Amino acid sequence: MNSAIPFLVITPGDINGIGPEAVLKALVSIPHLTQPVLLLGPISAWIFYAHTIPEFSLELEEISDLSSIKDNSVYVMNPAPEITSEPEPGRLTKEAGLISMLSIKTAVDYCLDGSASAMVTAPISKEAVNLAGYHIPGHTEYLAERDGAADVAMMLVNKQLRVVPLTTHIPVSKVNNEITGEAIIRKTKIIAESMKADFGITSPKIAILGLNPHAGDGGVIGMEEIEVITPAISRLQNDGVQCDGPFPADGFFATGSWRNYDAVLSMYHDQGLIPFKTLSFNQGVNFTAGLSFIRTSPDHGTAFSIAGKNKAEHGSTSEAITLALSLGRKKVMLS
Repeated sequence: MNSAIPFLVITPGDINGIGPEAVLKALVSIPHLTQPVLLLGPISAWIFYAHTIPEFSLELEEISDLSSIKDNSVYVMNPAPEITSEPEPGRLTKEAGLISMLSIKTAVDYCLDGSASAMVTAPISKEAVNLAGYHIPGHTEYLAERDGAADVAMMLVNKQLRVVPLTTHIPVSKVNNEITGEAIIRKTKIIAESMKADFGITSPKIAILGLNPHAGDGGVIGMEEIEVITPAISRLQNDGVQCDGPFPADGFFATGSWRNYDAVLSMYHDQGLIPFKTLSFNQGVNFTAGLSFIRTSPDHGTAFSIAGKNKAEHGSTSEAITLALSLGRKKVMLS
């Protein structure tokens, strides 16, 4: 371990987007930090956005190595000192993509060696990252590869609801091909283990949604529920996983049935994320289940159009930081 005390590490995302602004606003909104916070990236970028926020009053201490972390303050370290680019709000640049990826790489290093208790990632631009020479589908896939995780789950979390889509960023036309019994079983078990290991829920209950309208209406609208989803649920129940379904998605959310479960597995991205974001009111957090370390992020993108204008909402980022601090603290106490 390179630091005397565990810290929360936060990546800036794309420095030309709203990530740094939202992070700084979030830190101001949290009354008492329970751990040191390390912001990665050029301090010039963080100071640039601090100057756009009239209410920003925290001191940012620039450090060159982790031994300088002493107390629950906010520190800044540039993982690539040769890059000191000033932000260009709203612009797509190679430099911003490079800073994004070098910051993520460094944050993962600190999580894997035990220096950091958890990491929070601000939103990146896949286009900028691609310009910098990194050809990755997104944060989650890169983190899973670095961690050596066989499989992970993108879990959207708020104070009441947790939703995991079985399929994520693929065209709707390809969703059906990805819905298999093995995929449902594997993803549901990741959810169940994360509920226990990360959230401290000893006996989690998981709801599994159907694919078709009305969950297939007994085969009238589709056979996936009968041929794939229900058999997978039976196998999971035989393996001791508490799960029910398949539920018609519209009625499940409309009647509030989600309140009876610790987590929900949806069949595809929008089926789960539209109701989640509607119920979250800018308080949703993206949590990666299945990693050996804690990672959270806000559930929004770079929003280039409002970058640098002090218009970024920070509710989701505040929740991401608060959740990472809480889960990271539990992980440190158990280690």
